[in-house]
Amino acid sequence: MAAVFQYRWGGKHCAAFAWDHGEHMGLDVEGTVSKGDLTIEQLLEEKKTFDLSRNFEKLGVEEDDDGKGWLKPAPENAERVSSLPSSSNILSVAVHTVQFPDGAMPALFATSADRRLHVLDASTIALRASLAGLQDSPMLSCVVFRQKYLLTAAMSGQLLVSNVDGSTVESRRDHSKYIVRVAVRDDASEPLIATAGWDGKIMIYRPSVTSSGEMSLADPKATITLPTKPEAMIFVEHAEAQQPLLIVTRTDSSFLYYYTTESEPRLLGRQNLAPHSNAWVAFTPSAMAVSPRDPTLVAVGTSTVPHMKLLLVRLLVPSYEQQTQPTTQRYHISAHNDPPTAPETQSSQARRELALADRESVAIQIHCTTMAPQTAYSTPAVAWRPDGSGVWVNGDDGAVRGVEASSGKVVCTLQGGHEAGSKVRCLWAGRVGDGEVLVSGGFDQRLIVWRAGVVGVA
Repeated sequence: MAAVFQYRWGGKHCAAFAWDHGEHMGLDVEGTVSKGDLTIEQLLEEKKTFDLSRNFEKLGVEEDDDGKGWLKPAPENAERVSSLPSSSNILSVAVHTVQFPDGAMPALFATSADRRLHVLDASTIALRASLAGLQDSPMLSCVVFRQKYLLTAAMSGQLLVSNVDGSTVESRRDHSKYIVRVAVRDDASEPLIATAGWDGKIMIYRPSVTSSGEMSLADPKATITLPTKPEAMIFVEHAEAQQPLLIVTRTDSSFLYYYTTESEPRLLGRQNLAPHSNAWVAFTPSAMAVSPRDPTLVAVGTSTVPHMKLLLVRLLVPSYEQQTQPTTQRYHISAHNDPPTAPETQSSQARRELALADRESVAIQIHCTTMAPQTAYSTPAVAWRPDGSGVWVNGDDGAVRGVEASSGKVVCTLQGGHEAGSKVRCLWAGRVGDGEVLVSGGFDQRLIVWRAGVVGVA
């Protein structure tokens, strides 16, 4: 007699979930099997698949009294911004300190699909300006340089430098498609600006600033060409060489790529975020953010479906003088330019690759499922809490989730700000004045500011 388990989970079989969580209740047994019922063989196969996916997760150890957990109070109450002059999907949000005519203050910048750039007082959420027609297409990113200049990147491939009032300083069209990311290294001696476009190119600019503070972007000083579209990029400092590096991720690759920012950028090395996966492409690292407390730790949001996975990864920065060899190179070159030694044996190569994979695996401190739903067309976003105790992630269900950095547990789910079932497109987290703030924008055309405590509506 065939036995059939009669449990269901969201319209699908939940036997694996119950089994994994210690539910050993008696199960009904039927004497007949109908078409479409779950068989013992299918149940065991599902359990095997479930266990396999859980094995790839890596969670931290929860210690309630070590002071490293999710710190409170945390943003939890939604303040919907109602002062925007138009309703349109929110594409990007960020808070930057800006020098206005009446003084320097933190400003909230939000771009929308109607080609507007909204500028608000980050403390009061009062609207200061809404710049229409600043770009020739919707802006996917807005950053501030030297607290004075706005850099907006458009879907047309144009990078625009403007003053806070919207007056144009300079425009560049070095990309032929969407500029999806802009990264700024606002260093006094060697400032850098990098743009990543869907044309598979990364442009690196070295802006010049005169003694009077006037800025000039000029032509790109370096170009990096990628085989697939760039996804995320950040500037970091090489600790030994004291030189800037650009870390890049790209579509259909699970690696972090380390590039120098010289006039002819060198690929110093790469770091696999799925070192023991046997899949050709495990996932794409779609979003990346450096910890505010530890510059060697990054949060990575992945493209995995149906739920985003979050990785907290220790950067394995290569030597600055290291020259990357082609993957087909099987010889070791000595430091004194001696002739190549004998080719590696298959076993020695396997041992070396396994040792590298183990090192890359140890660097992944947290690998967890956020339960934030997404599809292949979603845009993952991650944002660190300013104290480094957790990471916020977006989702396609109208919720923002907080993940504890020390354990990888989802400790809070912010709801009620965005419409249920809507896409939360972008996030920013940090401190404004004395308070911690989280800002989210979505395709429900809402701009939400989350704070601790009870707030009203602006």
